[in-house]
Amino acid sequence: MANSIQLYLHVHQPWRLKNYTAFDTGNDHNYFDSSSNSAINNGNILRKIANKSYLPTNHLLLNLLKKYPDFKISISITGTFIEQCERYMPEVLDSFRELAKTGQVEIVGETYYHSLAFFYNKAEFDRQVALHAEKIQDLFGVVPTAFRNTELAYNNDLGRWADIHGYKAVLAEGWDKVLGWRSPNYVYEPSESSSTKLLLKNYKLSDDLAFRFSNRGWSEWPLTVDKYLGWIDADKGELVNIFIDYETFGEHQWKDTGIFKFLEALPGTWLKDKGHKFQTITEAATSGEPVDALDVPYTTTWADSERDLSAWLGNRMQQEAEHYLYSMAPSVLATGDINIIGDWRRLTTSDHVYYMSTKYWDDGDVHAYFSPYKSPYDAFLNFMNVIRDLQYRVIESRKAK
Repeated sequence: MANSIQLYLHVHQPWRLKNYTAFDTGNDHNYFDSSSNSAINNGNILRKIANKSYLPTNHLLLNLLKKYPDFKISISITGTFIEQCERYMPEVLDSFRELAKTGQVEIVGETYYHSLAFFYNKAEFDRQVALHAEKIQDLFGVVPTAFRNTELAYNNDLGRWADIHGYKAVLAEGWDKVLGWRSPNYVYEPSESSSTKLLLKNYKLSDDLAFRFSNRGWSEWPLTVDKYLGWIDADKGELVNIFIDYETFGEHQWKDTGIFKFLEALPGTWLKDKGHKFQTITEAATSGEPVDALDVPYTTTWADSERDLSAWLGNRMQQEAEHYLYSMAPSVLATGDINIIGDWRRLTTSDHVYYMSTKYWDDGDVHAYFSPYKSPYDAFLNFMNVIRDLQYRVIESRKAK
């Protein structure tokens, strides 16, 4: 019977590319800032989502954290999100700082640019993780002790990396094909780990909130707090890891679905039982011994029905885009130009290749929902036009020296 909930919320917004044509290449080096009336305007998108999701969610969470001292959550915030807040809505960052000040919120580490660098360039991956840790320490005064890779991408190599770098916990998808007969509701350890613990997302209970909550065709609709917590209370294991996007509240599940009322009732209802508790990721990881070492020889993620990297690397367009991007790393870094390097790193954000997915059926619908493009082919052409201009800038920088 599970008695501990780990509620982990992920906060991310990419720097979306503006409409960038072949005629812009060599002439326009501004890839991200489009006109205010454009559909792809990062400031407008952030303001819309902030007013629907981030600000009301943070206001509610702050009240709940103050009302229930035993209520605890964990969040991760990408560097690209932080940059946009600093430029367009600093009050959003202030609201996250207020959450952190309660002492009941853990900030989880990740890559600054929400990239797939771990699979292409380990040195760049290390640098992006370090940049993120520096930013989190600067903003919140803490050093992350738990880590999540982009899109919960995990394998044995990442487990070893987290162990070597001293993280107390690393997050992964509790995927059936990896777990076999095991349950995600226990603390595990990565294969060959000496100290890092592995916490696995309970994808069924997480997806009930993230995807099914407002689905009137779902047999369990409407989902009440009592029903949901009854499932958790009855689930086998010691703990339940609910890992979802922050935008679940107010953006993916709109206010009129009742999602905010659900969140408001969640901590008080769960904590009525003295045997129940909330823990941060690190607290859960260090509260007891792992039940087993988990061998994950191939990469798992939290996306799509396959739970692998195919959401980002499943077709030739995506593979070519990432190949060209990461092959530029030595020449880009050699320029020493912070603007060129910064733009290149923004291009490593995984969303850009996610938009190029050509999947169909339910997974395809999810990709289309998040994409600002009419088609994955438009996303690819737009991205490659930017790559060509970045190559031009690198060449020009080399000539200048």
